Amino acid sequence: MNARPALAQNDFSPLTPPPLGGWSPALSVSVVIPAHGGPHLALTLAALAAQTYPDHLMEVLVVDDGSEPPIRLPEIRPVNTRVVRPETGWGISNAINTGARAADGEIIQRLDADMLPSREHIEALARWHHLTDYLVTIGMKRFVEAPPITPEQVFRAGQLSDLVDLDRAVASSTEATIAKTDGLRKSRNPYHVCTGPTVSLPRDVFHAVGGLDPTVVRGEDTEFAYRLAMHGVVFIPDLDAQAVHLGLPAQHLDRERAVRAVEPYLAHRIPLRRDLRKDRGRRWLVPYVEIVLDVTDASESVVREAVAAALDGKLQDVVVTLVGPWSRLAGGRRWSLGDPDFELRLMRDLFSHDERVRLIDEAAPTPAPTPFRYRGPVDVPLHRATLERMVETVQKDLTGVLVVDLDDGRTARLERTSALARALLLADPGDDLDGIVATTHGVRHVEPARYWPPAPAPQPVTIPAPATPAPEAAGPEEGDKKLLRRLRSALRAN
Repeated sequence: MNARPALAQNDFSPLTPPPLGGWSPALSVSVVIPAHGGPHLALTLAALAAQTYPDHLMEVLVVDDGSEPPIRLPEIRPVNTRVVRPETGWGISNAINTGARAADGEIIQRLDADMLPSREHIEALARWHHLTDYLVTIGMKRFVEAPPITPEQVFRAGQLSDLVDLDRAVASSTEATIAKTDGLRKSRNPYHVCTGPTVSLPRDVFHAVGGLDPTVVRGEDTEFAYRLAMHGVVFIPDLDAQAVHLGLPAQHLDRERAVRAVEPYLAHRIPLRRDLRKDRGRRWLVPYVEIVLDVTDASESVVREAVAAALDGKLQDVVVTLVGPWSRLAGGRRWSLGDPDFELRLMRDLFSHDERVRLIDEAAPTPAPTPFRYRGPVDVPLHRATLERMVETVQKDLTGVLVVDLDDGRTARLERTSALARALLLADPGDDLDGIVATTHGVRHVEPARYWPPAPAPQPVTIPAPATPAPEAAGPEEGDKKLLRRLRSALRAN
């Protein structure tokens, strides 16, 4: 395998896969098939038995997810096929994790039990993994009504068109997205199209992100793909990896309910789906931004001000991580006012019950699955608009790291998790991560004025001049005197 190339964003153009049938595979593949009953499983296994990928490099694990009666393998199947059963739990995610744990292959190929893959399907997806080890390859699929065919016919067929009428197949919605984004090379969020029926990835990557989440009952494939994106992978759809799904998608039965059923799971776990987080005042399982502040040498009053500013910004979908030597605060006899760790203990007691504030000794290499991380001096509190504007800036061109050069020579930065994770995958010990991010996603330096806007200048206070008092109205007595003077003047004139 070649050294890992520094691919930019999701542009895999520098990679050239070998032609189908014109190369010699070396990596072993474990095809994991979750199955509950599986009325079409015999057809799927027959198609796998006819694959062009070498038999000695391919095993198939059928994970029986509580089928009644239990699954029995049909006669036509790949040479290395076995049934495994979960010890506990149920559902697709649990079944796939069970299969992956039992797998011997260097590549995990997930395939649904109602898929009919072309003969070159496994080979087409696996060839990319021979180029580098941080790719996720995606097979194509179209939907057809299950035809009246036998496993023998599937095994002998040369092409899918020999078995089903492809002209009447229903295209997957992901194919349009793939076409519009130059095969995902220009996609802003390529994980969107990485749905479950046929996906291939290195086994080490599968386990590094923790496998699928068994608590996600709907949309488990999209949630898994999102975490893969936060791990720094590149997604590659292969148009030669053709397959048909036997049966129309569930969305065709009741699209409105299908969409509503998946929304709660994605809303809590995929912060980039801002359209699902419009409810004001809500708290979500995975926050949008992690704010990391080093409080090792800071006073409680400085930290209190910094935390208050962080939680009171326009962007509320955040969590604050306070990094300090918390583990040295041992228990035992109650601490005294003369304790050298007085400030640290005070901060711990102040924030330990706030669910939006975390106390840790050392920040993790990345904040995954949170998509953004802010780092800045604890004594430079965030402006209410800081985070919102920083995220807005990096989302315009998918910048990997935004660095704000503060007036005192220090910096504050917003890191994109997927970019940072990519750099960690590519880095050797001692490498400059920002240098790698600059190659794969870009690093931008900006002035602080937009992100810490100056306070508005005080308006001059104008003191109004004293009002001139209005003349007092003449009383009745004064009026009589004026009338007598006017009468005398009139008599003299006569």
